Amino acid sequence: MPARIIVFFLVAVFAPGLFPGTVVAEERTVVGTIVRLDPAGGVLVVKDAAGASWSYKVAADAGIDLSAFRRGDRVKVSIGRATPLNMITAADLLRKGDRVEKAPY
Repeated sequence: MPARIIVFFLVAVFAPGLFPGTVVAEERTVVGTIVRLDPAGGVLVVKDAAGASWSYKVAADAGIDLSAFRRGDRVKVSIGRATPLNMITAADLLRKGDRVEKAPY
């Protein structure tokens, strides 16, 4: 019986490494309305259709100009890199290659 428990534990620990597609998230996009915007500070908060708020901090070298947006604008925010599910933070950092663009209603 103890050997069976050890084998089960080892499989549970090492199996995700064999199938990385199940552990790593792909590029993700959030569409919603800007509820908070600070172009000077590089901060953007978007509320999606489900009511969830997504906070973003724009890196200085990202090439994203927030001054083109206003509170209430509908936007699409795309993070162009895969982000492990356990690494999604309260304020995702937008880097070079990520996009913030106006979205149609």
